[in-house]
Amino acid sequence: MRDFQAIATIVDDAARFAKAIPQLSLSGHDLDLDEAYRVQAASLARRYQRGETPSGVKMGFTSRAKQIQMGLSDMIWGRLTDAMRVEDGGEIELADYVHPRAEPEIAFLLKKPLSGKVTLVEAMNCVEAIAPAIEIIDSRYEGFKFNLPDVVADNTSSSSYVTGSWFSPATDISNLGMSLEINGRPVQVGSSAAILNHPARALAAASRLLAEQNLELEAGWILMAGGATAAQALMPGDHVRLQMQELGMVGFSVAAAAKGEK
Repeated sequence: MRDFQAIATIVDDAARFAKAIPQLSLSGHDLDLDEAYRVQAASLARRYQRGETPSGVKMGFTSRAKQIQMGLSDMIWGRLTDAMRVEDGGEIELADYVHPRAEPEIAFLLKKPLSGKVTLVEAMNCVEAIAPAIEIIDSRYEGFKFNLPDVVADNTSSSSYVTGSWFSPATDISNLGMSLEINGRPVQVGSSAAILNHPARALAAASRLLAEQNLELEAGWILMAGGATAAQALMPGDHVRLQMQELGMVGFSVAAAAKGEK
């Protein structure tokens, strides 16, 4: 019988101490997808015991092209906590990450719970506001190599997130142009339509997927809808900014030197 707590300790320590680990699937822990979600839940339970609180959910593989590439028929999801949030305009330390990459996204703030199979209209009726957002993903596996259960067990590479100003949920977000800039230079350009043809589909999918595990999206939570472009690797001293049509800007900086250095 698998020791899910022991495996959860491995992935939790990797994220906590920013240390790369071998793939679970290549080190005696070849999980199926359901088992990977059990490891994810146990790993996050350790964080809650240390004082972190749940703050939302992030979606993965919300691009149909990425699903086809990975041989998937559905999305995956991970958990967010209050400790993962970075203030708009704030600064991160690369020493806190293993393989940090930035993805442009849209965030939903929920005003009431959402659960089960819902329509896009039903999903949006639970939304208080929407915002431009950047997710900082970070796989903890050596060489940034993994299979699908590895990713899920590692909390779907969830690490940090930044949200900008909040706007009315009535804003049309179906096809908003966006540009992710590093040091003032566009490095990824795309559209919100890349997120399942409409980001609200990611919200509805999250509701359905959590319900399959007898969970729900809670009021006050944030839902990160998934990357609209490829993820961009981060370097010391980078200034990262997302400019999004109708929703303005959001950004953060990477410290130029590691902790304790000048």
